[in-house]
Amino acid sequence: MKGNKIIFLIYSEMNDLSYEEAIINDKRTFTLYYFSLIKINHQIFSIFNKIDYNSLPIKLSIFFFNIGTDVAVNSLFFSDSTMHKIHTDRGSYNFIYQIPQIIYSTIISSVIGWLIALLGLTENNILKFKKMNTKKNNVYNEYNKLITILKIKIVLFYFFVFAFLFLFWYYLTCFCGIYRNTQIHLIKDSLISFILSLIKPIFVYLLPAFFRIKGLKNKSKYMYKASQFLEIF
Repeated sequence: MKGNKIIFLIYSEMNDLSYEEAIINDKRTFTLYYFSLIKINHQIFSIFNKIDYNSLPIKLSIFFFNIGTDVAVNSLFFSDSTMHKIHTDRGSYNFIYQIPQIIYSTIISSVIGWLIALLGLTENNILKFKKMNTKKNNVYNEYNKLITILKIKIVLFYFFVFAFLFLFWYYLTCFCGIYRNTQIHLIKDSLISFILSLIKPIFVYLLPAFFRIKGLKNKSKYMYKASQFLEIF
């Protein structure tokens, strides 16, 4: 991979370059690399990212699934002590008391969303095929395998999405029917949790961006590898 061929690489391919390839070909600044991570991984900006191998309907499905997950997971943390606190506060919203619940809910929702995204997003499979393409002669068979894998992933993705959303709907219907006075609190907790999940990547991806640019500038392979590892989170 040399010279002008680098322009044909999408963000994920650029970020996945080996250290030796990146030293020669990746001339991006800190800002450009950082925004490439945001465009790939942020659940809103990734929807508008047209330079990838993921389906737009899948990305939209993941986005709406994440909203439903935030609400459902937050409702699971409304214990007897939470109900008692709402009662003693006469229904007023106590943000400080709700902070641990919001943090736990955000973490759990993020993990569930990440697992669902692994199932639905197709870019990694396609990129593996592209790498394999230059090493194997039987491209047609590999292509058929890829199509079969993608079909299975998408079917499983929508199966689990609809199954979870049905469970969420059923549980929330029961919850809101029984605990009517907690609905406003649930909406507020869910909204804060969702906003946190949107803000988190903006700060988290500063770290891999720092390590990558420093690694390339100082010719440190270890810093570069560390940046690729940190991209996972």
